[in-house]
Amino acid sequence: MKLLRLGPPGNEAPCVLTDDGSLLDISVITPDIDAEFLACGGLDAIRLMVEANALPRRPPAGDTRVGPPIARPGKVVCIGVNYRDHAAETGHPTPAEPVVFLKAADTVIGPDDEVLIPRGSTKTDYEAELAVVIGRTARYLTTSQEGLAHIAGYTISHDVSEREFQLERGGQWDKGKSCETFNPLGPLLVTADSVDDPQNLAVRLWVNGTVRQNGHTRDMIFPVGEIVRYLSHFMVLHPGDVINTGTPAGVALGHPHPQPYLRCGDRVDIEIAGLGRQQHTMGQA
Repeated sequence: MKLLRLGPPGNEAPCVLTDDGSLLDISVITPDIDAEFLACGGLDAIRLMVEANALPRRPPAGDTRVGPPIARPGKVVCIGVNYRDHAAETGHPTPAEPVVFLKAADTVIGPDDEVLIPRGSTKTDYEAELAVVIGRTARYLTTSQEGLAHIAGYTISHDVSEREFQLERGGQWDKGKSCETFNPLGPLLVTADSVDDPQNLAVRLWVNGTVRQNGHTRDMIFPVGEIVRYLSHFMVLHPGDVINTGTPAGVALGHPHPQPYLRCGDRVDIEIAGLGRQQHTMGQA
């Protein structure tokens, strides 16, 4: 299934997007796609109603804003340097264990919302990423297969990063990752049973129509199931938590372009095979 949320910030309506492009209203089951909905088996309930053709249709989206596909994530956990080509372009050795940092949950915005360049920023960077949404509480998992079984679905994440704040202002990555609007998410939450293999997805990003990132999830150092398993030994993962699984090569930090970093007015497009497409414009904080 493909789920999405339509409407203004804080008042999004939950929907299912069918294979023929129609929208089904799931507000008869849940007021939102959030942690409570996932924890209470909401995906199974919706799946049964879709199969029974028991959900009302809603009008086409038209120009209606698309919100992030999960409301109010409890936390956003990120994996750094998780693609071999990205590690090479930034001069990092291949990590022996996943590099973990947290991104403030209130950075999450809709996939097409304006992204704000922080005041004083000269190195705002882009990072296209496959994101995981947790569906069941995960603690001390023992296998990668268990990790996969705790995933509700997948979506597109833009892990926007300010490199000066991240690398030159005390060495605390969170400062370069948690500026307002720094995590466009969506448009779709594609349920795990609709993604045959999360390690077989093309990841692409364009800046002003020019391809900057053209990667593939098969090049991850630590695959998705292992990431979930690993994290469950250091923190409890709850339904609705988001995991950004890393970015492929092509980021501005390692790009030969004379002015690779994002500027006000730039347009960023991100696409992951089967998960839809983001398109947002950079503004100024």
